Amino acid sequence: MDRVDPAVLAASIPTIATQNFGPSTWQGQHELQKREGLPFTIRIVSDDAGLQKAVQMRQAAYRRHLPEFAETMTVEANDRAPGFAVLLAESRLDGGALGTMRIQTNAHAPLAVEQSVQLPDWLACGSLAEATRLGVAGGTIGRMVKVALCKALFMYCAAHRIDWMVITARSPLDREYEAMLFGDIFGEKEFLPMAHVGGLPHRVLAKPVIAAQRRWGEANHPLYRFVFETFHPDIDVVSSRLA
Repeated sequence: MDRVDPAVLAASIPTIATQNFGPSTWQGQHELQKREGLPFTIRIVSDDAGLQKAVQMRQAAYRRHLPEFAETMTVEANDRAPGFAVLLAESRLDGGALGTMRIQTNAHAPLAVEQSVQLPDWLACGSLAEATRLGVAGGTIGRMVKVALCKALFMYCAAHRIDWMVITARSPLDREYEAMLFGDIFGEKEFLPMAHVGGLPHRVLAKPVIAAQRRWGEANHPLYRFVFETFHPDIDVVSSRLA
């Protein structure tokens, strides 16, 4: 997938364990200052056709960096399992797939990352959501879709009262999440082999949902207005998922 230029985002953050998290200042949609349409929609997949489009988007995105792995990708059991939601971004122009992300909560089973590492107690005791299978189209539209999918992830977590968002990221994509104020769960900038993604080394990072708005505001994050002060009706994380 194409990288979001870290220069456009924030710089770096301290390790999560050293941070002091306060109460959430998340605002409801009715309080948002601006309403903005997007050239694409983001929804939770609720039919087989949408799921197939999501898988094709995954293949196209992963083929740019991991072609052999991309060829093995298909609809997975977790795409339909309880506790999972597949997000799909589709063009308003022609309905084509522009991006996808799969979200898993730990409400029904341990997160995928827990196949590879044991999460520390301060994290494992909370309600968690892990974002996986992220893939976006190339070019400028893909970069916009990626940012919108990250907003959709936060909205989903806020709606489901999730404590922590968790991701794994290989180099150099880890810098994007660092810029979005995710912090290392283990050692600073430590890469660990991930069994559930072919043993490739990834950083394991997390971000607290309840403190996200405050921390982005304090950092004067360039995407703060987009995420917290703009209502995007084209992002829907409420609709029902696959049965």
